[in-house]
Amino acid sequence: MLGQIVYNKLKERSEQFVARGLVRTEESKQKIGGASDVYIADIRDTDRLAPAVQGVDALIILTSAVPKMKPGFDPSKGGRPEFYYEDGMYPEQVDWVGQKNQIDAAKAAGVKHIVLVGSMGGTNPNHPLNSLGNGNILVWKRKAEQYLADSGVPYTIIRPGGLQDKDGGVRELIVGKDDELLQTDTKSIPRADVAEVCVQALQYEEAKFKAFDLASKPEGVGTPTKDFRALFSQITARF
Repeated sequence: MLGQIVYNKLKERSEQFVARGLVRTEESKQKIGGASDVYIADIRDTDRLAPAVQGVDALIILTSAVPKMKPGFDPSKGGRPEFYYEDGMYPEQVDWVGQKNQIDAAKAAGVKHIVLVGSMGGTNPNHPLNSLGNGNILVWKRKAEQYLADSGVPYTIIRPGGLQDKDGGVRELIVGKDDELLQTDTKSIPRADVAEVCVQALQYEEAKFKAFDLASKPEGVGTPTKDFRALFSQITARF
């Protein structure tokens, strides 16, 4: 879903960007319009990735393993739902191997900037998200983030808080580091705002070699963020 928003934002700015999409299935390709600039490849298959990144200046990585709820959960009986990952779709395979493959393919193709969207919570190995389906998802995301930071390719690592399906462009965005924002009341952000930060990161040198947590104030509190150069300039952490 986040990938679709980013792709659409890039397409809308055709005077600035020539957009290209990468999805796993024909079904996903049709969901975002089915255009010829959308490539189909499994990120676990290195051979298929090369054509998708050939001639590309910048890559935005938005892939993530998705846990599924086990059937049979009845909320009226209390307890907690159980989750699982489908075979071959565990965080280790998607968030680590798959993202590493994308970074390697991009580096080999001479890509000049990689934006990677990870997640807040990676400093805590005991974070509840890691226990979902025994997938350790934040552990593997963090490993991919470190791999990118060590790759030598200019990078921007964005670690958003909880993602919301709300309008973008109407909130003040907040950057932080080391999961400090998780201790506050402002630890979520609309997907549309994360997508906008991804696109803006491609445009400013101030966003390169930076890693940051990202959240937003509630709508109506503070001033909606418009100056992204200033936002990126606040960030000093490289990881």
